[in-house]
Amino acid sequence: MRADAQKNYCLLLAVAREVVTEHGADASMRDIARRAGVGLATLLRHFPTRETLFEALLRDNLEALTHKAGELETSSPPDEALVSWFRVGVAFVNSYSGVVALMASAHADPDSALYAPCKAVRSAGARLLHSAQAEGTARPDMDADDLFALMSALGWLAGQPGFAPRGEHLFHIITGAILTNHAGNAIKKAT
Repeated sequence: MRADAQKNYCLLLAVAREVVTEHGADASMRDIARRAGVGLATLLRHFPTRETLFEALLRDNLEALTHKAGELETSSPPDEALVSWFRVGVAFVNSYSGVVALMASAHADPDSALYAPCKAVRSAGARLLHSAQAEGTARPDMDADDLFALMSALGWLAGQPGFAPRGEHLFHIITGAILTNHAGNAIKKAT
């Protein structure tokens, strides 16, 4: 990529991050281009669709979430690793308004630009869940889709003004339902 094209790409991502933080996943592509001081055609050359823009915006976060699962697998007991990772995942899902809908539709659509990174996150969560299940500390009737759905739901709830003050309480209710050991106090301290 030419130097000026790389500069535009980085600028567009930085501006898009700001606009999406302010306006959520429905942020205007035209507004992103305007704020970046480039034409809409320049934005569309780099990001031909809203989904490709979000893939670029979310890629680092999704990769970090996948990496975090690997770190926790080797450094924490399975139930603590699962809860710690779930907390990071909920915070990520809550990072941009509307990202839940994008991820929910992308994880089942192999043609989506977000499919591969969402699949990697789902697989990372599945490994943590399976480890906790094998240890007998997570309910055996859950699968990775359930975990992903609960993470998405809780992330969405935490972003709603009426539920935000109850976010921590809801987090402990949900993780208490995931875990079979109701020694939630030990897990609360770990998170």
